Amino acid sequence: MSHRVLSPELFGKRFQNPILLAAGTAGFGQELNGVVDLDRLGGIITKAVSAKPRSGNAAPRAAEFTGGMLNSVGLANPGMARVRDEFLPWLSSRLKRAHVIVNVVGFTAEEYAEVIDGLDGVPGVTAFELNLSCPNTHAGGIEFGADTASVHRIVSQCRTRTRLPLIAKLSPVLPDIAGMAITARDAGADGISAVNTMPGLLFSPSGGTRLGNGNGGVSGPALLPVGVLAVSRIAERIGETPIIGVGGVRSADDVRQYLNAGASLVAIGTAGLADPRLPERIVADLERSA
Repeated sequence: MSHRVLSPELFGKRFQNPILLAAGTAGFGQELNGVVDLDRLGGIITKAVSAKPRSGNAAPRAAEFTGGMLNSVGLANPGMARVRDEFLPWLSSRLKRAHVIVNVVGFTAEEYAEVIDGLDGVPGVTAFELNLSCPNTHAGGIEFGADTASVHRIVSQCRTRTRLPLIAKLSPVLPDIAGMAITARDAGADGISAVNTMPGLLFSPSGGTRLGNGNGGVSGPALLPVGVLAVSRIAERIGETPIIGVGGVRSADDVRQYLNAGASLVAIGTAGLADPRLPERIVADLERSA
């Protein structure tokens, strides 16, 4: 593996390795303090940040199955003000080499821009990742990322609020994920994350749903070939725009699948929940094979 792949230069920064922790699986880093050496990784993508605090969905919020995990956390988070004043300063005070990418959510197009506006200029933030799988409350709950006009509007509004790189995170169920990536790029996105979870539903033996919210998002090993295909399709059409591959990564070989498909960075999510030290071991495996 070449030095360029192992230590990519993206978004005006050098990443010491291509391994990130995926949004929603590592909190804001404090949850892993003393367990994981975050500064050994390429970076951490924070859990979602909304303008106001969110308590999230009813429990249970996660259910394991043979192919991975079904979850419906409901974007629970402390809100933009606390993240700005408490969580991001904690991260930046401890990370000297790993980069911080903040995941941003909104339920109107304006809310995305509001969060960006509130967090722009906070020390230690390398980029913002826009979670475009949120439901548009002004359009009957349709996901923003399913509509080209909404994607263009969100990205372009956020672009006016910051000079930091913007990364558009896209759903794997889009009929033309590469076309949507081009829409996001043309609106001002500097990178693409692919993919978010897939929608799924599981029932318990009693007949009720296994999640308190009913359906949820599928993550884990079952998502690997879906994510690799999405990255490959995007890479074929989007030129030099950086891509973060995410979904189903459990090993250095899985990382290579995404890199071979055209990703520059690879995020680990569900596997890190089961084994928090796995990402560090994957970094070591990649270095040994360099």
